[in-house]
Amino acid sequence: MESVSDRAAASRRRLLQAAADELIATGDVEVAAVARRAGMSTGLPYRYFGTRSGLMSALLEDFYERLIAVTVLGHYEGASWLERWRAQVATWIEHMYADPLAPVVLGRMVGDARVAALEAQCFKRVIDLGAKHFAAGQAEGHVAADRDPELLAAAVVGGMRAILATVLDQDPRPDRPAVMREVWLFTVSALGLTGDLDGGAS
Repeated sequence: MESVSDRAAASRRRLLQAAADELIATGDVEVAAVARRAGMSTGLPYRYFGTRSGLMSALLEDFYERLIAVTVLGHYEGASWLERWRAQVATWIEHMYADPLAPVVLGRMVGDARVAALEAQCFKRVIDLGAKHFAAGQAEGHVAADRDPELLAAAVVGGMRAILATVLDQDPRPDRPAVMREVWLFTVSALGLTGDLDGGAS
């Protein structure tokens, strides 16, 4: 038998999916429209998220949690840090191409101060995780040892975000291998990578 907490979690997830669909379709999140898409009463989004801003913030947080789980905290095969980084870059691009919410969040999402603050917080979390990852690359001798890992992470994550925001909004989109090549060459330069770089741009 489904518990009250299970039903609440399912309702919350259903509303988040409806909000994502509404944002993708219209570029905005209007609470009544989200409730209609979810087949729920207009008051339920307010019950779970408090305000329109709360709903948009929850949607943004969910997007970043999924992104981090798949692309930052995922397990990558490879005998060296360089091979694992190459696989991580490829996964990042594949995930962004597959997520219909990505072009909106990266380039067209409009929110209030609360949403903007959460966006900055989520972005900082990605940078912090990236800094640890690049420090590991320095320890293995692949990333330039005289560079600040946090600043490298800010530059690389910001650059990758800008590239993907651009290509995801194009119609038709460039092929993923072409984007992989551009992103890979960018990271090679930005990180001062050394080692066997052949094949990373393919």
